[in-house]
Amino acid sequence: MKSKGRRLKDLLEAPEILISPGVYDGYSARLVQARGFKSGAISGAGLSECHLGWSDKGIMGLEDNLRFCRAIAECAEDLLLHADADTGYGNAVNVHFVTRAFEQAGVAAVMFEDQVWPKRCGHMVGKDVISAEEMVQKVKAACDARRDDDFVIKSRTDAAGVLGLNAAIDRLNMYAEAGADLLFADALLSAEDIETVARNVPKPLTVNMGLGIRSRPTTPLISPGRLQEMGVAAVSYPRLLSTSAVRGMMNAMDAFQDMVASNEEVDRPDLLVSFDEVNALVGYDTLAEMEHRYAVEGDTAPKSATGD
Repeated sequence: MKSKGRRLKDLLEAPEILISPGVYDGYSARLVQARGFKSGAISGAGLSECHLGWSDKGIMGLEDNLRFCRAIAECAEDLLLHADADTGYGNAVNVHFVTRAFEQAGVAAVMFEDQVWPKRCGHMVGKDVISAEEMVQKVKAACDARRDDDFVIKSRTDAAGVLGLNAAIDRLNMYAEAGADLLFADALLSAEDIETVARNVPKPLTVNMGLGIRSRPTTPLISPGRLQEMGVAAVSYPRLLSTSAVRGMMNAMDAFQDMVASNEEVDRPDLLVSFDEVNALVGYDTLAEMEHRYAVEGDTAPKSATGD
């Protein structure tokens, strides 16, 4: 059986662009898997914001990141996951051990970026990058550390917004030569920039897309089909589900507070999924089947979420 890394590489090398919605918890990972996507991008920002309640500015450490990623990988076993290991939590030696830890956690790929620590979301102001030479050593350490040669090493540069597009391209070429399997230039500001990078790097290129976030200059929204025509191998939507979940919770709280203020019972099924839908998503029937399989004679166990 092919390893997760090999399966991911096959998808990256295929003619069709690989689409990876961003995931950050059990709900999002199971939903992406249930909708038929083969790959999901674990958003470091999503993990920090959802699980810790803090912005993506280097607050989340390695152990929290690993713990969250391991749990996601275990509940969505068929999803080929890209983990986000930030800057590698130190130097090249740290990157060696971080790579091994994420491979052991059950993901198919791990990403390292060339920001200085503490890092920040790629679309925030105030970014800076380490030297290209230091990042090359980190990439080499990651490639040497993996036990499966097909475990995907994803190298990200944030140099475009700091040093310019040409510097970003130069860095990606250096990272590719050092052994990176998948390349990512974050926060490109135009379709022309994306196409230029795709034409000038030797390994598969991935980009991030948002949906409707236009409060500051950021990467324009481009359809997967058009990105494929531009030479892009993969695209992820890291904030698609996390930001829509927050919007859904805000809408539900608005309706709830209106009900409290009016002192009238108001049912809003349009704002909620049903109890049965939640249970179907999070594996209730699988657990019920296991209870029946391992039950001691005379025990009773529910057959389904509805008690059937």
